[in-house]
Amino acid sequence: MADKAKEAGEDNGEERPEWTGKLDFLLSCISYAVGLGNVWRFPYLCYKNGGGAFLVPYIFMLAFAGLPLFYLELAFGQFSSLGPVSIWRISPIFKGVGYAMVAISMMVGIYYNVVIAYTLYYLFASFTATLPWLTCNNPWNTDACIQDRSVAGGNATNSSLFANSSLLNTTVNHTATRPVSASEEYWRNGVLQLSEGFDYPGEVVWYLCLCLLLAWLLVFFCLIKGVQSAGKVVYFTSTFPYIVLTILLIRCSIMDGAIDGIKFYVTPDFSRLQDAEVWGDAGIQIFFSLSVAWGGLISMASYNKFSQNCYRDSIIVSVTNCATSIYAGFVIFSILGFMANEMGVDVKDVADKGSGLAFVTYPEAVARLPISPLWSALFFFMLLSLGLGTQFAIIQTIVTSIIDEFPERLMSKRMLVTGLVCLVFFLLGIPCITQGGNYMVELMNDWAAGLSLMVIGLIEVIAIGWIYGTENFFRDIEMMIGFRPNRWWWLCWKFLTPAVLLAILLFYLIGIKPAIYGGRLEFPTSGQALGWLMTLTSLVVIPLPGIYYICKAEGTFMERVRSVMKPMPEWGPHLEENRALDERYCKKGIPLADYRDADNTPNIA
Repeated sequence: MADKAKEAGEDNGEERPEWTGKLDFLLSCISYAVGLGNVWRFPYLCYKNGGGAFLVPYIFMLAFAGLPLFYLELAFGQFSSLGPVSIWRISPIFKGVGYAMVAISMMVGIYYNVVIAYTLYYLFASFTATLPWLTCNNPWNTDACIQDRSVAGGNATNSSLFANSSLLNTTVNHTATRPVSASEEYWRNGVLQLSEGFDYPGEVVWYLCLCLLLAWLLVFFCLIKGVQSAGKVVYFTSTFPYIVLTILLIRCSIMDGAIDGIKFYVTPDFSRLQDAEVWGDAGIQIFFSLSVAWGGLISMASYNKFSQNCYRDSIIVSVTNCATSIYAGFVIFSILGFMANEMGVDVKDVADKGSGLAFVTYPEAVARLPISPLWSALFFFMLLSLGLGTQFAIIQTIVTSIIDEFPERLMSKRMLVTGLVCLVFFLLGIPCITQGGNYMVELMNDWAAGLSLMVIGLIEVIAIGWIYGTENFFRDIEMMIGFRPNRWWWLCWKFLTPAVLLAILLFYLIGIKPAIYGGRLEFPTSGQALGWLMTLTSLVVIPLPGIYYICKAEGTFMERVRSVMKPMPEWGPHLEENRALDERYCKKGIPLADYRDADNTPNIA
């Protein structure tokens, strides 16, 4: 690699790092794409939207939106060896899209590590003879707490236990006299010390602060050498969850009621396919599940060798991600089926989503298993692995974007940049681990990404498919992998994917509701305003760089617009030996636009 850097005439004194092996990149992509949402969101959406019938719109959205965007971003990043901001040398008017990607990654990176801090706390709490969320004789319990006699010898009946045990179906009234499960009180009072509302932040919860610090230390030390160190850690974070999921599936599938849960999960209700909301949920889930439009895929692919087969990688990762969601559903619903059987209620009464599923329902479920501390530790260690794999890519995206904008100064200071990013984000995350911090976490989870991702994905595919041109992009891909994409990808990048993304965006806009905490408690005006501010922050930055470049250009207004839509002279492969593969890039200083074909329609056999 050092020889290549010399041949390229690097003037920054430090070569751009690369993955040490093909498997490093592949596993990193899997670890990034397969996250907490595969475990706690997809199974819930299946139950909500017709069981097995939900796979029809899910696979449709994968084929027409998820996979084309995934392939586009891998090829885009690998060809240029640039992060999500600098990569817009391809068309400077869209550089704001890169800034929007980084803005979203920053907001998500702040609260995502708070969720990892929660997971660490539950993991540590599992190393005990009796799980602390089993009983009602703890300092955090109230008179409303009930415990199930099947696991703790209490006097409550099975049916009364779950009457209000879901976090998402509760208010935060600490003086309520309604029955509350021990696991919910542990989460709300013992872990979060939840305040009365969003406007009451309260004090910093010191043990969560220590867990958050540990989470950021884990991220820093795993990324201390960039992709070289992260590429080795993902061998564990990308494979361990599958081991745990398989162990849990084998163990839980033989328990009473597990089959009922699985049947509930897979039994199709095809009448639900007539509901537009089902298709919207499928599109949004595939969008989030594959992590497209976040900038992470571009960032990770930028460290690939130029000849890496990104087409093969995109197929493998996309299929693996979706298969993991389906596989996790069998595990989750076997657990929920067992839990419903133990409680004497229907599976639908224990199905839940998000943090309520991870930190209330699951802990209560594993408490019913023999040797419950062991299963609890395995489960939360699995969540930790899933969370860290995604967080690595989020922080790497931010670090890459900063370094690529100032390579001469920062390329040799990657460790320092990574450390500063982790430190600043730790400090920014402290408001999220106050007594009112979970309100902020839920608000950021619902509003930091959503709408912005849809807009970014749509602009991205239009910029490549129509502004840069599919013919140019096809030639770029052929330079790397030796063959041109077939007509299917041309149809997707030009027509099908933009149309589907536009439909998903409309579904999302139609379904927007006021910010709500716990399914019932509506955020105050200050919370609603902050939610929209987070959304608009990433949207507002999109046009700003384009406006700047237009003002800086010369000529009439339309001449300026056309000039900043064209690739910059620096656009192209990072190394001279790769630029020499195509006449469009072999001479520095000659804009790519001068080599454009008169007709951008690809000549595909």
